Amino acid sequence: MEPAKMDPADARPARLAADAAGFARAATILVAGGLVALPTETVYGLAARADSADAVATIYRAKGRPSFNPLIVHVPDCAAAERLAAFDARARLLAQRFWPGPLTMVLPLLPGAAIASSVTAGLATIAIRVPAHPVMRAVLTACGLPLAAPSANRSGAVSPTTAEHVVASLGARIDAVVDGGACAAGIESTIVALRDDGSWQILRPGPIGHDALAEVLGTSALAVTDHAIEAPGQLASHYAPGKPVRLDALEAAADEFLIGFGAISGHASLSPRGDPAEAASRLYALLHRAAAAPEPRIAIAPIPDHGIGTAINDRLRRAAAG
Repeated sequence: MEPAKMDPADARPARLAADAAGFARAATILVAGGLVALPTETVYGLAARADSADAVATIYRAKGRPSFNPLIVHVPDCAAAERLAAFDARARLLAQRFWPGPLTMVLPLLPGAAIASSVTAGLATIAIRVPAHPVMRAVLTACGLPLAAPSANRSGAVSPTTAEHVVASLGARIDAVVDGGACAAGIESTIVALRDDGSWQILRPGPIGHDALAEVLGTSALAVTDHAIEAPGQLASHYAPGKPVRLDALEAAADEFLIGFGAISGHASLSPRGDPAEAASRLYALLHRAAAAPEPRIAIAPIPDHGIGTAINDRLRRAAAG
């Protein structure tokens, strides 16, 4: 692979425009086994070809990610997904309803599927989704490969929602980043596992909530699990900003940077009008801002724990655990 051009002053990855030339360059790097950060509708993902153990190993090295933590595979459409995973009627209904979009399904891996075993962490299942972001979709089409793409940040740290976040976290550990602007949803995809007994389970809350899934799958849901690692985002400590985090804060202590919500304004607000969707889109950006602030601690105002607020609070509890 021809090396991506670096700035010798600070060894940053190549910054590619979200245009035909940028997509082609990104595809060339990926086909050759390199790493490219790409925007999705949720957060920026760190992509590598999912059929190459060597390429996948570069993801783990760049992120410092534990190899027992599986990776999500991104494909351009449902037909490509069905070449890798065993779909039943429930999975097809979910795909029709929510793909392309921020839903990842954990399904049985098909025998002989061209996926490196390190992608699934040796499990008999695969986490797979069809993203909606036009940049990710364009690069998937250009390279013609399934792409493993966890969030483009050091493992356990705050997820990136801009190209700047990616560069600050990973720098020269990656070959390039395609700058597609800020991500819209701002938190990672919902992950749902479909069980053999007809039940289903949310492994990671996200933009698509329990009620929306229940409309398709019925009410036979198991409790959200924090135990066996079957998918990304299940580690107890995750999304950590590198400072102690205090949740449900109504005001800031003298040494705290307060992230507000609604009537609690703070140093910066997730949503002055109390809109959980706006809060989700701003969550990681404000955690990055709080991490860079001079205050040694972070406090975060209460967020309603329903709808997308459930996903926000899931991320905040894991950030506080760090």
